[in-house]
Amino acid sequence: MQDPLPEPCLFGYWRSSAAHRVRIALNLKRITARPGSVQLPLGEQTSDEHRARNPAGLVPVWREADGFTLAQSLAIIDYLDEIYPHPPLLPDHPRQKAVCREIAYTIACDIHPIGNLRVLAKLTADYGADTGARAAWNRHWIATGFGAIEARLTTTAGRHAVGDRITLADICLVPQVYNARRTGLDLAPYPRIAAADAAAREQPAFAAAAPEAQPDAS
Repeated sequence: MQDPLPEPCLFGYWRSSAAHRVRIALNLKRITARPGSVQLPLGEQTSDEHRARNPAGLVPVWREADGFTLAQSLAIIDYLDEIYPHPPLLPDHPRQKAVCREIAYTIACDIHPIGNLRVLAKLTADYGADTGARAAWNRHWIATGFGAIEARLTTTAGRHAVGDRITLADICLVPQVYNARRTGLDLAPYPRIAAADAAAREQPAFAAAAPEAQPDAS
């Protein structure tokens, strides 16, 4: 087991998929971090206290004992993978590594931002979108991204999304599948995604990172 960083803290919210990704990475690398709860439904992410950590007013935020902070889930995961290289979160082969990033970026850059809380709130405020419309919006964009990922997995999937080892692709995929289920998306058209999700969630690191397992879950 690697020595943990001295009193690091991960500020997040139990149902944030971006924070969920980082929790998985921390668990895989056996890094202990104190959880800091930022209640998104209460607007705590827009408070002066949180904006002092992250001017963007988003979660997650990684803070170390010396005051170093880092936002954006993939930046945090990449940083942790560099300073705690075992187990590695990317494949060894350059092409597999690139494809792994492609899957992760499809989720973190294309799917997730469109369904983020602040986007949904804007849809309601400006266009009167109710809960059903917001869920339909999310289902549409998740399905669009999942179609591309499912096609990619035809050539990359083994037991996991890219081969037989857990990678960054799985770390991003599992939280997004969780969101897909929350919005009622039918996963039948995505059997490879569903299989990769199921295989990853058998791992203790994924189970411990699940939203309902977090101390601020409600």
